[in-house]
Amino acid sequence: MSGFYLALEGVEGSGKSTVGRLIVDRLAELGIETRSVREPGGTELGEELRRLVLHSGDMAPWAEAALFAASRAQLATAVIAPALADGRWIVSDRSYYSSLAYQGGGRGLGVGAVRLLNETVLDGVLPDIVVVLDVEPEVGFARETERDRIGRGGLELQHLVARTYREIAASDPRVMLVDANATPEELAAQVLEACFERHGDV
Repeated sequence: MSGFYLALEGVEGSGKSTVGRLIVDRLAELGIETRSVREPGGTELGEELRRLVLHSGDMAPWAEAALFAASRAQLATAVIAPALADGRWIVSDRSYYSSLAYQGGGRGLGVGAVRLLNETVLDGVLPDIVVVLDVEPEVGFARETERDRIGRGGLELQHLVARTYREIAASDPRVMLVDANATPEELAAQVLEACFERHGDV
């Protein structure tokens, strides 16, 4: 069986981590070797960059975008590409589509410019499917008890991010928008069904 790369996206509190864990558990039950990763992070360098980008002080938007891209490049080269080559599935909590939404849309850098940066450093290691768990920012925010530097950007930022995700989903065939008001179990089943349909040989 060939490898497959699923990325889960959404605003803060949309349920990515919970749904991702359920998906990994279900894939294990089916005997599918899976690697779970998160962005930023997932490597020694990536975890250092995660600390900087999520827990430091003020940061210029392009500096923020560049740090996310650097973490992502290391993860793609050191973890994701080898796992896919071995036929494993990747379940990722965020991907470069987060930067398209947060830095491209939310920070006003432009989706096209941020896409160019990230697709350059990723060198073809891109998700097979990107599932955006679509929830109103107020709902997601209410679920969060602790906020990192990005979360402290507030609801205005989250609304820009949500709008950008929806705009991207309307034109990018890689992206699937899912109403995240269902239960985590229902969402996991829906996402897996879409993955199996796109993968083709499960």
